[in-house]
Amino acid sequence: MFANLILKLLKKNVQINCISTQGYFFLLYVSKLLMESIVKNLNESEVCEILNEIMEYELAGVVRYTHSSLMVSGPNRIPIVEFLQAQAKESLVHAQQAGELITGLDGHPSQKIAKIKESNRHSIEDILNESLEHEVHALNLYKKLLACVEDASVYLEEYTRGMIGQEEQHSLELKKMLKDFSN
Repeated sequence: MFANLILKLLKKNVQINCISTQGYFFLLYVSKLLMESIVKNLNESEVCEILNEIMEYELAGVVRYTHSSLMVSGPNRIPIVEFLQAQAKESLVHAQQAGELITGLDGHPSQKIAKIKESNRHSIEDILNESLEHEVHALNLYKKLLACVEDASVYLEEYTRGMIGQEEQHSLELKKMLKDFSN
């Protein structure tokens, strides 16, 4: 915003010829310094590290959601199994997207998956609560990535904001599914 103000002043001064060439270049230099202080550099190794953490966690989500879908029983089994299977497929897509970004930044995608906690509790309520915990953790990983890429890469910032939106949506869906259990 401040840089835009300086640019407006520059245009106004140049139009009315009240500024010398030396003054004009000084203002250009000052505005360049201001822009450099506003826009941060992208730390590619840190971004790749966080993306690998996301990739590992999303791959763990594939396993978690697949396992959970196999453990569901009861009268509401079919729609919940379909929901969990869709979440597993989406986690795989998210992991692949993170991996593509890593290689695009000349990084190396991990072949690990994050540790998966197994509670051995498989009621629908327990599965949905564990799924909500998983989504909240994924949301926090994407927020960590956003803090790293914000004002450094428009593309990565937009990607990350989109992923945060998806993870927030998943959390809301799970919270709504859990409402029946809180009565």
